[in-house]
Amino acid sequence: MSGWLSVGMVAVPLLGALLLLVAADALRPVLRVYGMAVSGVTLGLAVVMVATFDYGQAARPQFTVDAAWIPGLDLRFQLGVDGISLPLVALTALLTFLCFAYLGWGDGAGPGQLLRPRAGGARPRALVFTLLVLEVGMIGTFLALDLLLFFVFFEIVLVPMYFLIAIWGGERRRAAAIKFILYTLLGSVVMLLGLLLIWAQAGTLDIVALAQGHGAGMSRAVQVVAFVAVGLGLAVKTPMWPLHTWLPDAHTEAPTVGSVLLAGVLLKMGTYGFARIAIPVLPEGAAAVAPWLGALAVVGIVYGALACLAQRDLKRMIAYSSVGHMGFVLLGFATLTPTGINGALFANIAHGLITGLLFFLAGAIKDRYHTADIPSLGGGMLATLPRLGAVLTFAAIASLGLPGLAGFWGEMLALFGAFQPAESLPRGLFLIFMVIGGLGAVLTAAYFLVMLSRVTHGAPEAAGGAVPVGVPLPEARDERLVHPLPEAPDERPVHALPAAAGPPGMADIRRHELVAWVPLIGLILLFGLWPGLLLSLTTPAVQILLGALP
Repeated sequence: MSGWLSVGMVAVPLLGALLLLVAADALRPVLRVYGMAVSGVTLGLAVVMVATFDYGQAARPQFTVDAAWIPGLDLRFQLGVDGISLPLVALTALLTFLCFAYLGWGDGAGPGQLLRPRAGGARPRALVFTLLVLEVGMIGTFLALDLLLFFVFFEIVLVPMYFLIAIWGGERRRAAAIKFILYTLLGSVVMLLGLLLIWAQAGTLDIVALAQGHGAGMSRAVQVVAFVAVGLGLAVKTPMWPLHTWLPDAHTEAPTVGSVLLAGVLLKMGTYGFARIAIPVLPEGAAAVAPWLGALAVVGIVYGALACLAQRDLKRMIAYSSVGHMGFVLLGFATLTPTGINGALFANIAHGLITGLLFFLAGAIKDRYHTADIPSLGGGMLATLPRLGAVLTFAAIASLGLPGLAGFWGEMLALFGAFQPAESLPRGLFLIFMVIGGLGAVLTAAYFLVMLSRVTHGAPEAAGGAVPVGVPLPEARDERLVHPLPEAPDERPVHALPAAAGPPGMADIRRHELVAWVPLIGLILLFGLWPGLLLSLTTPAVQILLGALP
């Protein structure tokens, strides 16, 4: 099939954004459905791409476009997808559509929605425009088959995400946005130097040709330098410890849809770069740097988990959990084995689905309680808001890696890859990495269970520690203040309270939230129960990717 699908997936959101500029007055009354319509068309193209993809040839690019871009510099406009990029393209289109559905479903004026009045003005047209431009950059990054085109799309996303945080974010949004843009721009400068070094040595920017050449024309020293430069730029976006410090602030201050897209897609652009460029194009550099990459990955796993245990803010805790989960992805890449890299690619998709759902939930909780401070939420959500509490419990146990849900397979395969890394890598060192990663998995379960015990269980209290109207104060609460010895935990089943007893003004799951969350829940279950759907797609491409590694 021709490459019209690839072009269409970039062109549709771009034309949608431009139309908002030239026909602003005409579109203003229909903004609530306009974003859903444009992103829905893009999602439809992604569904067609998934349905017509030749899964017997998953290792080669399909739906390709190759046209002259800047003839004087021999730069070409090359797009296409293979088994590595197709799941990410579909994930991007899905999450963007769900964000627009979250913003615009119903009357669009509910908590967290597009037309909801806010201090400084809601600016709905600007928000729709920003999200559409962001979608152009995200999808383009995963479709690009030219190094410079990849870099251009990679950078496009920085500007709309900056404004998304700086305009629609929380109280400290400006500082968080500036920190985000500075970190990512500095990382991009270093990455650009590495890409230019590859171009100078190999004489081409064609990613497919470079991957097939497996470092031809570049000495080992050049490959190591280029891998470090490109890897640093990608590590900032991933983010890898210790280059992660922009992420918690950005997530904490970003609006709900900004956090969902930042965690669900933007972080994947960094890890995707390792699979698409760094490892196949620079195999000797990858083999030389892999032990260091693995070491930083496992430090990130443990650090992220310990940081989560210390957090009071729910969004900040989820942000630090991303540092740990991305550590498993980087560990999988560091093993340079089909098992490890397949695990990394699977964990990429699983993290996008699960953490996207977690940030949707964190936004919903903050809209209801007007805080994300865990102690101030008061506990007892399963009694006061049983459906919201149940979905939060589901997302948490999916993220901690419960078997049967999507979060399990990627981390398990990454650890198994560390058990038997590539022959050129020191197995003893990677066994240590495996043990440390396993400890990080245990700590991951610990901080999610602690969070659930504080938010969803216990006696219901209102935000700030006050008991909601209509909820009787348990007698045991006063007794704990005077008895020095700890009492046995209350193991009586939690029963949902009558609607009148819940916190005033709080509703359980709303319709627009249900529309945005149900697809994610379904996919988390699907990939958890049937991981072969993704693994059969990525395996052929990974085997080609690793074809010339020593």
